[in-house]
Order: sequence, then structure tokens, then C-alpha cells
Amino acid sequence: MIILILNCGSSSIKFKLYNVEKDIYLAEGKVEKIGEEKSIFSYSQASGKKKEETTNIPDHEKGLKIITDALVSQECGVIKSLDEINGVGHRVVHGGEDFSKATLITDEVIQSIKKYTKLAPLHNPPALSGIKACLKLMPNVSQVAVFDTAFHQTIPPKAYMYAIPYKYYQKYKLRRYGFHGTSHNYIASKASRILGKSIKELKIITCHLGNGCSIAAVDKGISVDTSMGFTPLEGLVMGTRSGDLDPAIVAFLEENEKISCTEIDTILNKKSGLLGLSGVSNDMRELNETKNNDTTGRVGLALEVFFYRIKKYIGTYTAVMNGIDAIVLTGGIGENNPWIVEKLKKELSNIIEKFDVKILVIPTKEEWMIASETAKLVKKL
Repeated sequence: MIILILNCGSSSIKFKLYNVEKDIYLAEGKVEKIGEEKSIFSYSQASGKKKEETTNIPDHEKGLKIITDALVSQECGVIKSLDEINGVGHRVVHGGEDFSKATLITDEVIQSIKKYTKLAPLHNPPALSGIKACLKLMPNVSQVAVFDTAFHQTIPPKAYMYAIPYKYYQKYKLRRYGFHGTSHNYIASKASRILGKSIKELKIITCHLGNGCSIAAVDKGISVDTSMGFTPLEGLVMGTRSGDLDPAIVAFLEENEKISCTEIDTILNKKSGLLGLSGVSNDMRELNETKNNDTTGRVGLALEVFFYRIKKYIGTYTAVMNGIDAIVLTGGIGENNPWIVEKLKKELSNIIEKFDVKILVIPTKEEWMIASETAKLVKKL
């Protein structure tokens, strides 16, 4: 079964073509700088053959046309016809309370995705653009939406409700949603296989650590709490996001710095986190390289705050689940910084010894999860 995976950003499309039954990918690539004069299309086959070109790509429909033309081209194609594609899986960031699993795309589903654009204004609109482009270019191919928020829809009200007047939940659905759900789901399942135990027997804390970071408490295969909230801003210290902070800081900055809520939102999302603390970079690789030569001490401080927040959430979620069997790290930071594992072993030694906790580093395969979920739905048709 051939499945095309699409992850559409405001000015980009990432894609990957899978043969799900053979557990291999056939081709992958991306379209960047959509809407700019010089857009970039890069493409590579699993065999290693690559292609890159600069061209004018005004919108997502044109971007998708370039992708599908490449997939079937004589020069670098991997399938003979688009008819060989059995389904298209779309990564959609926000599904609100409407979706707890992957869903075949219908007019009603499109309206729901559109409804939640207020909660994910940077992510849901481009996802919709990709969906509409696919429906136009491949009208006979099944389209599936896989939501970042879906895995966390099992979180109970005591964990997802904010202690603000209930009318705001009723009116705006202000609550914790959580994100990176596809990644948390994959690495929890993979951890159970590595440990040789049913996921129904395990209490796992999953840590997705990249430029965006989140932690989830996965009890018996079910997400019972997660660090990101109403938006991806809450929780851990991230590359440029602040994570948890006293909400009164917003009003304080607005009054004392004479800046708007929009400007503060930009500061908290794009100028804070590792970048804001260190004053050097949001890239963990650069921070690791410069920390020993940093005379200000801010790089070391940024790394300490980053780790402390992770440690704090692990402790919290151990209490939430009344135990812990494994801690799993993934993402660019989680997979490539062994110092985090060593520091966890040292600073959580009592917990690790008491519960015989395994610390695992597992590369995430979000695209594969999307392909798998899409294939399952398509097979039922």
C-alpha cells in the first residue's frame, strides 16, 4: 500500500512517500519559500538519487503539483502513476475536542479543521491548503487527517482544565490540548517493544525535545497528562519559547515596557527559551560548543534551566502515575545530547533505583505513524 504523507507549513510542504506493507519509504523532499520569487524544491529517492531546483511556486497547489510530477517522472519518479497512491495522510496540528484519532477527510472534517484555525493560526490554514490542493489534484484518492492533539484527548478534565471562570471553557474551549501527540504515541509504543512488555503494563514518560519540546505521561498506553497546553507555548523551556511562566508577567511587561499583547506574544514564542536566556542561539549544538568559552555564564544558565524543567516534569508525572517504568527521549535534542541522559541518571538516581527505570533514546518516526494510521483507515474502505 502506497501512502503519501504531507506536512504543510505556511510557506512549505514536506512530503514522504511510503510503501507501508514493505515498511520502506520510496521518496521524500520539501518545497520551501512558497509565495516567494525563488522557491526551492528538493527531492530524493530512497536509492540516493537527488534533485533540487529553484523555481516560482506561488501557492500550495502549485507546490503539490511539482511534488506529484516528480514522483511519476521518467527522470526521478518512483511510481508510474498517481493511481498507485492509495491514500494521502495530512499532518494537522489542531483538532480540538472533535478528534481523538485519525479521520477520513470529509466536508464536515474540513469545517472542523477550519473552526480550530483560531487555536492554531500558523498551522491549520496551510494544512487546509494542502488538503484542498490534494482533493483537486487527486480527487479519487482517500485523504486522511492525523492530528497532533488526538493522542492527548484521553487526558482527564482534572488535568486539562484551567482554573479560570468556567464560562471561558464553554465559550472558547480554553483548556489544555497538548501537541506532538503522534511522536509521543510512537515512542511510547516503540519503548514497550524494546522492553518486551505490553504497553498496558507500563508507565512511561515520553520527552519530545527539539526546537519545540513537550513531555507526556503515558499510563498503560494512554496519555494522562502533557506539558504543552492551550497552545505549544506552555511547559518546557524550548528553543525560542518560554514555556511555563507566571501569567502576570504579560500584564507587567505590557504596562512597564509599553508594548502590546501581540508584541509580548512574539517575545514569548520567538525570542525566549534557550535563545532568550543564553543570548547566543536557540540551537543546542551551538550552545554545547560555546558553553565552555562563555564568559557571561548565560549559556550554562540556559542549559541548567532547560534541564531543570525536564527533571521537574518527570518528577511531577512520576507522582501523577504513582510510578514509572521508563523515560524516553526523542527529537533533535533528545537524540543527540547524551549529557541529558547522564544528568538524569545522576539527579534522579533514587527514583531510577526504586522503580528500576529504563532510560531510552528512540528516534521518532512521526511520518511513519501518519502513514500507518492512514493505511489502516484506507484498508477499511
